[in-house]
Amino acid sequence: MKSAEKFGIPVVTLIDTPGAYPGLEAEERGQGEAIARNILEMTRLKVPIITIIIGEGASGGALGIGVGDKVLMLENTWYSVISPESCSSILWRSWEYKEQAAEALKLTAKDMKRMKLVDEIVKEPLGGAHKDREQTFKTVASTIVNSYNEFKNLSPKELVDQRMDKYSQMGVFKD
Repeated sequence: MKSAEKFGIPVVTLIDTPGAYPGLEAEERGQGEAIARNILEMTRLKVPIITIIIGEGASGGALGIGVGDKVLMLENTWYSVISPESCSSILWRSWEYKEQAAEALKLTAKDMKRMKLVDEIVKEPLGGAHKDREQTFKTVASTIVNSYNEFKNLSPKELVDQRMDKYSQMGVFKD
């Protein structure tokens, strides 16, 4: 990403990750710090960042590359700070309740858009992205170009300020 910044090239991240390993060994090796460092670096990057959730977007692995000036989701994907299975195992000590956990997490594209955690839902071909990959590729490519065009004329300071404002608004609710 720093090379992209050096040469003025936008960053595009494609998220399809089951998430970071939740074990003690991973934390001992600095996984949490690495995820946090990446989020920090991405918030300060002086080039446009376009993020697309193209599959499973779970846990720190997804959040670590999920900072974007424009965050998009294919319509049949999901995005969450924790997987439904892990949430279920923490709350009920069993993966048996993963459906209830998924419902409570509100992790669908529609939920994420409604909560203003993603900017746009990318329509998939009839039957889903996997049924017509070529059309999905074309749609995603077009969406990336259109998104880039929104940010390409902003100065580095404007980009970073706008990105920081965007993320500062997340999780803020007014009565």
